Amino acid sequence: MFDHVKFGVSDYAASKSFFLKALEPLGIKVASEGPPTYGVELCTEADASLCLFQTGEKPAHLHLAFAARNRRQVDAFYRAALEAGGKDNGAPGVRPHYHANYYAAFVIRPDGHNIEVVCQQPPG
Repeated sequence: MFDHVKFGVSDYAASKSFFLKALEPLGIKVASEGPPTYGVELCTEADASLCLFQTGEKPAHLHLAFAARNRRQVDAFYRAALEAGGKDNGAPGVRPHYHANYYAAFVIRPDGHNIEVVCQQPPG
């Protein structure tokens, strides 16, 4: 549906570092980058991109959910995100209140963004 999503962050270098490390298990890399006020575009080879830029304004609360191909990617994201400085907001696990195969993990970033990685496929 989206080609790209762009949002401001209060600490460009820290946010770029966090997203690169936390989303590396999903194959996300830098596609292009300009000065911090323009930002960086992060994506896999064929997917929509996430763009971050430095802002002087207080960033609004944001919930981003990334699709994982399997549950191992969800687990790897969670470990990498915590190592990158994210705060736990829900360890990897099934969320049956969404549906029986909704396997997700959540972390909070310093700007308060809730970052989720979800696999909606059955195990295996």
